[in-house]
Amino acid sequence: MPESIPESTRSAAMGRLSRWLLLGEWRAHPLRALVAIAAIAVGISLGFAIHLINAAAFNEFSSAIKGLSGVADIQVRGTEPFFDEAVYPMLAQRQGVAVASPVLEFDASVPGETTALKILGIDAFRASFISSDLVGAPSEDHVTDTLADDALFLSPAAQQWLKLADGGQLKLQVGVGELKLRVAGSLQRARAGQRIGVMDLGAAQWRFEKLGQLSRIDLKLRDGVNRDTFKAELEQHLQHDYPGRFRVNQPNDEEQNSRNEGMSRAYRVNLTVLALVALFTGAFLVFSTQALSVIRRRSQFALLRVLGMDRKHLLRQILIEGLSLGIAGSVIGIAAGYGMAAAALHFMGADLGAGFFSGVRPQVQFTPVAAVVYFTLGVVVALLGCAAPALDAARAKPAVALKSGTEEAAMSRLSRAWPALACIALAALLSQAPPVFELPLFGYLSIALLLVGAIALMPRLAAIVFRLTHRRWSAATAHKPGASPVVTLTLSRLANASSQAGIALGGVLSSFSLMVAMAIMVSSFRVSLDDWLQHILPADIYVSVASAGTTAGLRPQEQAAIVALPGVAKADFLRVRAVSLTSARPPVALMARNLDVADPGAALAIVGTTQAPGPGAPPPVWVSEAMVDLYGTHVGQRIELPLNGKLHAFQVAGVWRDYARPTGSVQIRLDDYRAITGDMEASNVALWLKPGAKATDTDKALKQLPFGAALTTTAPTEIREMSMKVFDRSFAITYLLEAIAIVIGLFGVAATFSAQTLARAKEFGMLRHVGVTRRQVLSILAIEGGALTGLGIVTGFVLGWIISLILVFVVNPQSFHWSMQLHLPWPLLATVAGLLLAAAALTALLAGRQSLSGGPIRAVREDW
Repeated sequence: MPESIPESTRSAAMGRLSRWLLLGEWRAHPLRALVAIAAIAVGISLGFAIHLINAAAFNEFSSAIKGLSGVADIQVRGTEPFFDEAVYPMLAQRQGVAVASPVLEFDASVPGETTALKILGIDAFRASFISSDLVGAPSEDHVTDTLADDALFLSPAAQQWLKLADGGQLKLQVGVGELKLRVAGSLQRARAGQRIGVMDLGAAQWRFEKLGQLSRIDLKLRDGVNRDTFKAELEQHLQHDYPGRFRVNQPNDEEQNSRNEGMSRAYRVNLTVLALVALFTGAFLVFSTQALSVIRRRSQFALLRVLGMDRKHLLRQILIEGLSLGIAGSVIGIAAGYGMAAAALHFMGADLGAGFFSGVRPQVQFTPVAAVVYFTLGVVVALLGCAAPALDAARAKPAVALKSGTEEAAMSRLSRAWPALACIALAALLSQAPPVFELPLFGYLSIALLLVGAIALMPRLAAIVFRLTHRRWSAATAHKPGASPVVTLTLSRLANASSQAGIALGGVLSSFSLMVAMAIMVSSFRVSLDDWLQHILPADIYVSVASAGTTAGLRPQEQAAIVALPGVAKADFLRVRAVSLTSARPPVALMARNLDVADPGAALAIVGTTQAPGPGAPPPVWVSEAMVDLYGTHVGQRIELPLNGKLHAFQVAGVWRDYARPTGSVQIRLDDYRAITGDMEASNVALWLKPGAKATDTDKALKQLPFGAALTTTAPTEIREMSMKVFDRSFAITYLLEAIAIVIGLFGVAATFSAQTLARAKEFGMLRHVGVTRRQVLSILAIEGGALTGLGIVTGFVLGWIISLILVFVVNPQSFHWSMQLHLPWPLLATVAGLLLAAAALTALLAGRQSLSGGPIRAVREDW
């Protein structure tokens, strides 16, 4: 443009030109733009929805916990579920304490229900100063119900769940007996979805056989008392007088919030990363769209350069095109993510089937900061996707670019091997790095680098494979006049246009490899879980007193009655309770059962070697893999567990695999547990039958016992089926993400081959002009699409398998602290591979028919 034109006029003209070029490209090829926008929108919407769901659930969960703690400044809890109330007077009379409120908290077993009801026993007079929301409001006719021994106040959510109104009667289970309580009123200030019941402390201790026991003591300090100083002094005092018995914390402080948040953090981060898989595919689709667009318009851009457009404006033009895709995709993704979050919270609940944040009913809240972050992420991804094509277009020399046939040189810089090999080498190193903040951040980074490196190698790989194939075909058909010219032309094209072939290969590679990796990971976990269940469920019948809660149990006389049944050969009783090993982590499960020190693998899924304690050594325990990662335990180590109000030493005899408890579990011999605690009750029992005995007969005999109505019998196959249903429900969102990745991959393959085919209209016109028939051109396209997709599938499978190794052996152990075996779902992989092949061939044929519709003369006249 002449320099005499004013700058304002020049800028206005460039703006109109930019809009014209952008809208013209979209009108000419709307499908490619829509696919790229959809891919970005899917990635953004899934990531944003998962963030909104977890933020809403965590905030509601934290608010519910805060409601239970009230305005307490300090909270004293036991390292065991219950402790002797004798410590209460010392805390209540301690200097600086204004009010001390004792609380008994437990999960009551509800007959016929799979979840328990949390019950809190409180002193209404003291709790009114600290946690007034927990004090029930009795009716005017029964003002003393807050102190009655048969009255229970339920939250609205609990009343709705149990279908009980004020004055109704609730049946709960204590041992194998039934306890009936009267619903005296509701807790109107309980959080939505929070299922709790509150009753008098003394009544709760008596009715639930917990006399003299408490769960926690809430302290309200006097004005002017420093909480941090008081907490430190109290911790020191309790540790000196009661070593290992108590935890002192400040309710709702950062430590407690981080402990609550940590329960679901790994699950949430993994879902978010899986959601960003779609976004990564979208980034490559933007690259593919813009790269092919730049190649097709190479001569047009060169003409604009000749007419006066400088490199800066040309670079900005292509970046604007990519930016417009990112903005459109991000806006749609943010709106769709909000809608998905609202729908998921309404229909699926706060935990997405994973079991976290139960008992709350959150409402989705739009968070502007998160929306800006995800919007920016979508825009940045789109800009990164079009950066390479934009730079290439800006660097191209107009004189060279004006010539037809320079399309292959346009992407020649992308075929350099050293950046790709550097990415792959760095990925291999990072895959061996330890977790950061207990998250496999380096594992995720290594996967991203692997994908980038592999995609960058596609042009070089395509060149090597197709040139070698072309040479061998040429040598084999050199003296065969009847050799197929279609195959010769196809291989010649693939061998000499490797950069453009690499773009198409990258689309197949990114979608198929990620799908393969996710499919192998989920399948490996599912098969490993099924094998684990078969190993740890060797008995014929499993008997439980209640499916949830801690108040139900089998006393010694009931255990003896079960052992004495005619068809029972052996009974293995199980007692489960929670113990706290550190205030920074959730409690671990302590499981007492009959275990053979000489052969623990008969009952446990042992990982690695075992070491039986020697003479004079402490009793043995077997810890889960999570204990190794979270607490640093190892075989042969001595650990201390809080039991019966004291710390008792044990020796780690082995490590076992536990898929049910990611926070950690410890197995102890039942005889050792009973000798230390004096607790003779059992939670469950596994029964082995005598030869010839029938499970149906034993089941009938169990039901005929005086307490038989309280027992539930389950076969191992039923437990496995229920467990696998829970697994599938927990991974429902993963299955959805996997399906979306497949769909995006199919659309990406279709869009890429369609774009390449349409961009080669002149090439097909020239072939038609020299005598190649329409049918032969379509055959060339079909073979070419199949060959490229086949190479992409083979490479994608290898890459996906390598990524799955990182997911199975690095990401999952670092996220959830368990190991698994590798399993490949061949039928699923073969089905998706077939769909990709069919999509590529069909798209190439359809696009080829459109490219050939104009006739050979019109197609090549631009080159004359």
